[in-house]
Amino acid sequence: MSSMSKLKKKAYEKTLKDLQIELVRMQEWVKETGAKVVVVFEGRDAAGKGGAIKRIAEKLNPRVCRIVALDKPTERERSQWYFQRYAAQLPAGGEIVLFDRSWYNRAGVEVVMGFCSKEEHQEFLKEAPIFEQLLISSGIIMVKYWFSVSDDEQERRFQERIENPMKRWKFSPMDLESRNRWAEYSKAKDQMFAATDTQDSPWWVVEADDKKRARLNCIAHLLRQIPYKPVSHPPVKLPKLKKADYQRPPYEKQRLVPELLG
Repeated sequence: MSSMSKLKKKAYEKTLKDLQIELVRMQEWVKETGAKVVVVFEGRDAAGKGGAIKRIAEKLNPRVCRIVALDKPTERERSQWYFQRYAAQLPAGGEIVLFDRSWYNRAGVEVVMGFCSKEEHQEFLKEAPIFEQLLISSGIIMVKYWFSVSDDEQERRFQERIENPMKRWKFSPMDLESRNRWAEYSKAKDQMFAATDTQDSPWWVVEADDKKRARLNCIAHLLRQIPYKPVSHPPVKLPKLKKADYQRPPYEKQRLVPELLG
């Protein structure tokens, strides 16, 4: 883990704003060229994946940039080819898809918690690189991030979730199990990297003990992975407002939301 000091708020906000401007430019290029972008976010519970995804998407057009966070599979989905429900979420031309956890559930929580068999886990490790190579060969730009957090920092964040009423919803019994099975998760992650950290589809590790620094590093790196160029726009001039010969009903007759602070 990095030993650098925590990032100052002012420097963080200035850099984040600059990066988000570049994200908008990248989005315009994706839409203009019909590019297809997939970004996979994985990592320990409370590692900060959600915060990074939020900062990437918050200034972008939701019709272009879509966050996918699938719930546990239904009975019907369990009978399908494992990758099928994830393939249905892949981008069309001109779209960006951010996977808040992905098919790599099978390489992490599913195998550690016994939600899949050892045979299914081994089959996944063989098939995942093939699946990703097919995506890349089809023209999809794919980037995979692993958010790494120390055990001490994860414990601090879990404790904050328990004590903060606005974050309590983030805490689940699965979080307790992730603490109890730290070693098992470490082994599963190492196996996953050994099988799926390939030349064409590598894993990029984000050191995430400092959330702000992790977000900035991740966004800056993501921008370097996309071969975007600025898209030129013709100048826009607003037309004069044309008021039709129409008498609108009194404003006071509308049902207004009451002012909270008078």
